[in-house]
Amino acid sequence: MVSNEKHLQWHHLTLIIAVLLQKKCIENVNTRRINSLVFLLRIQFLTFWGNHMDLVYKNEKKLFIIAATLSTLFWLGVIVGTFGIALIYLLFGYLFFLFAHSVFITHLKGTGVKIGQEQCPDLYEKLTTCCNKVGVKDIPDMYLLRTDFFNALATRFLGRNFVVLFTDVVDALEDNPDSVDFYIGHELGHIHRKHLLWSVYLFPASILPLLGFALKRAEEYTCDRYGSACCELPSDIKYALAAIAAGNTRWKTINQQSYLDQIAMTNGFWMSFNELTSDYPWLTKRMATSLAQKKSEEIKHPRRHLFAWILSVFVPRFGIGGGGASILVTVAVIGILAAIAIPSYKSYIQKAVIASAFSDAQRVQDKVTSYVIDNQQWPASMQDLGFNADSITNKNNTYEVNLYENGMVAAKVGQTQSGEDMFVILEPYVEDKNIKWSCYGENVADAVLPVNCVKTK
Repeated sequence: MVSNEKHLQWHHLTLIIAVLLQKKCIENVNTRRINSLVFLLRIQFLTFWGNHMDLVYKNEKKLFIIAATLSTLFWLGVIVGTFGIALIYLLFGYLFFLFAHSVFITHLKGTGVKIGQEQCPDLYEKLTTCCNKVGVKDIPDMYLLRTDFFNALATRFLGRNFVVLFTDVVDALEDNPDSVDFYIGHELGHIHRKHLLWSVYLFPASILPLLGFALKRAEEYTCDRYGSACCELPSDIKYALAAIAAGNTRWKTINQQSYLDQIAMTNGFWMSFNELTSDYPWLTKRMATSLAQKKSEEIKHPRRHLFAWILSVFVPRFGIGGGGASILVTVAVIGILAAIAIPSYKSYIQKAVIASAFSDAQRVQDKVTSYVIDNQQWPASMQDLGFNADSITNKNNTYEVNLYENGMVAAKVGQTQSGEDMFVILEPYVEDKNIKWSCYGENVADAVLPVNCVKTK
């Protein structure tokens, strides 16, 4: 990259000429020519500055720091909380990813066209030139691949970086090949900023609502700046992005201003919400931002809808695209959790009711045993056992304990879905002149019965 000293030299040169003109220190020179010279030098300075400005989008660094901090806390918690066992699972996860990703890499090497000095030398020259412009020292492998997608991508495998150009892009821009520089520069941005390396580490923070999406959009804006730095003319940027919007041929006739005017519509609720829950800014904004950066101009986009911000807080990022898809996944996850949690919760409540009912039934059981020993007969009512009421109920009336014939104690704990009563029964019997008790459930699953409820008869 060029130093700030060089930037200042260009700036000082234009200022000196302007001052000399104002003081009329240059004689016998046509004023119009001097004005033209100043204007041209100014344009040269702006172009020079635009090509060597800070290529990182203003929000990416801040969002990265927040995401890295949160992810660090998460990984530390996982490692400490599992006593390091999580590292083993992470290793297996990496191996699984390695085998899965190898499918694409081997397909790329076995099917795609590797670009080099003797294979598509024009594209290789673009690659090396872009690398020099944006400061990428290690030139990545670049392949040309036939797909049904109109785009390009950067990836990494076993320490080696790859740039993949899809043939539809190169073919569509055949009449304006310099626009391909934008795609190459964009993917080099992902490599140079190490987005691929950091993605796994930042995963915990990347799934968070708002933050995960915002970081990805900031990365895209950064990479667009890299793409712009690789382009010589603003029209190259325009055509590169117009081809994504309008297709293989219509991009040639796209009305740039009319297309950029569509940005005004992005402040509505639906446009705002689906951008806030997307990894990519709207293409209209990307084009306007890239063109403004190339011309060293400031740009301000419309504010997003307030309610869209509020709703987006509840949409986590699952890395599958826009807000609608994320909502569907969120709903699916909630549904799965509900399918697991609701029955578990009901079972927990039922166990709690039965445990409380069983405790009261045991109190009645003890009194029945004492009554039989003292009176040599079964009690006829709860009053015989010293209770004031005919039954025992809890405050919420979720169970009722009654005394039945021959000293049997039964706690009614609810009803089945078919309307049958559910009971936990304590039934006495005499063995060797001693009273013993058998416990069992009627229309009650054994899994929810207390541990010490055992059927012995």
